Amino acid sequence: MHSIRKPLIAANWKMNKTSSQAVDFIKRFNELTDDVSDKEILICPPFTLLYTLKEILPRNAVLGAQDVYFEQKGAFTGEISPEMLLDAGCEYVIIGHSERRHIIKENDELINKKVLSAINCGLIAILCVGETLEQRGKGLQKKIISQQLEKGLLDVNKPLRIVIAYEPVWAIGTGKVATDEQAQEMHKFIRDELCKIFAQDAARQIRIIYGGSVKPENIKGIMEQEDIDGVLVGGASLDPNLFAKIVKY
Repeated sequence: MHSIRKPLIAANWKMNKTSSQAVDFIKRFNELTDDVSDKEILICPPFTLLYTLKEILPRNAVLGAQDVYFEQKGAFTGEISPEMLLDAGCEYVIIGHSERRHIIKENDELINKKVLSAINCGLIAILCVGETLEQRGKGLQKKIISQQLEKGLLDVNKPLRIVIAYEPVWAIGTGKVATDEQAQEMHKFIRDELCKIFAQDAARQIRIIYGGSVKPENIKGIMEQEDIDGVLVGGASLDPNLFAKIVKY
């Protein structure tokens, strides 16, 4: 982890928790992490919990959303605009998560529209990229990541409002995790690709975080890698005790 980039430890709650469960989580989590100031803590709950968490979030944490639509308003039933997320207290938004790519069938063109809309409205976009097990087995992981970066970041002119989350699809929710060396290799590759897309100075400042079965047991090794600037935590972020251990690695 490079000293110019503050570590980002992000919780992606996915489709979990009611209001009372969220309140209980924050109370316990705050007790455990009140003294943490050397990392940026991000919590991304479902849309229904944004206003609840806005009022009770610890002073050392910020709020994010799990998705956004690219239009500002209009007849788009069920969608949420960047302006609405800002109004709800969000500073970040996750875009292009593998579950949205593979289950909801979002493509790179749509993801790019969301990225541009989010950053132009003042949000920080966490662009997720990652390969499947089949693609890695064929040695295509770098080609896949390169395409996702090139298409997802098309026309982006505010690189410092971007975070890249590398999440090998085969390691999400499976209990499998990329080795520290595999993760660092891909993060270094992503850094090199960002240097081609943006000015090198900007590319060196962009945080690249790892997602994929992150746990208290593997966080230290992950975070010791030169080009890994944080983690995007799924299952383990639902338990305040586990997530606090990850934050305080």
